[in-house]
Amino acid sequence: MTVSRILDGLERSEATGRDADAIARLGFLEWVLTQPDAVTSKDVTEALHDASVQNPTSAAARAFVDVLRAARHVSVLPVRRGGRQARHLH
Repeated sequence: MTVSRILDGLERSEATGRDADAIARLGFLEWVLTQPDAVTSKDVTEALHDASVQNPTSAAARAFVDVLRAARHVSVLPVRRGGRQARHLH
């Protein structure tokens, strides 16, 4: 799933506070798990350059962008696929 589709859904959310943060983390996990390969910091940086990320308005969408920003400092996100797990975290 693309970042813009996830953000589109998050923009419709009326969640605030901890609920918005939780929904944002779920959106991030959905994005990571739907990518064809392990997500790298380069992938996250590219996602942050997507036009949809530039001006989020809902609390959940803003929290999602914050999660993306935090994730760009990780070299490879640990995702289990086929019994294998990436272990290249800093």
